[in-house]
Amino acid sequence: MKLLCCLSNPYARKVRIVMAEKRIDYELVSTSAQDPAIAQFNPLGQVPVLIMDDGSALFDSRVIVEYLSTVTPVGRLVPDDPRQRIYVKRWEALADGLNAVAVSLSRERARPSDQQSADWMVAQERIVFRVLEAMSEELGEKAWCGGENFSLADIAAGCAIHYLSFRFPEIEWYRAHPNLAHLADKLSERPSFKGEGYAED
Repeated sequence: MKLLCCLSNPYARKVRIVMAEKRIDYELVSTSAQDPAIAQFNPLGQVPVLIMDDGSALFDSRVIVEYLSTVTPVGRLVPDDPRQRIYVKRWEALADGLNAVAVSLSRERARPSDQQSADWMVAQERIVFRVLEAMSEELGEKAWCGGENFSLADIAAGCAIHYLSFRFPEIEWYRAHPNLAHLADKLSERPSFKGEGYAED
């Protein structure tokens, strides 16, 4: 398999960490959505894209992760129990939503200052704080997002909050949410997170 991804992309990092946790061998191709070649694999022109051994392609990180969960029983990250499974996927959706807002904010901030929408950025920042509050409340005092066991929920949440620190160091979310900070620190010690960090493209 071959993974086309951007090393600064939080969705791609989620996929890379899942592959590391499940010990799946693949070829990493660092690229960006601006690469016109991406469109031949994903009509949406977005990364990450997983190219299968038969040449077919999967895109959207949630679809890719869903597939990877079936490849090998090593590193089971999504519970079999339907109720527990949907809870983990709900965490993934919340974390991916936070990523979407953060990525949009990052792109807006990269625009010339006279073209930026201050009101829009304030509204997006409010969403960030609201999601962090929800994540912190949901995590509570549990060992992991999904309860007692490490899962895809923790990978997704970790990628999202680490992305905030990567792109917006001035947002000191860890001060307001020490339980999320503890989770982030604990995840940072895992080999999969250490080996698959964020990097500027």
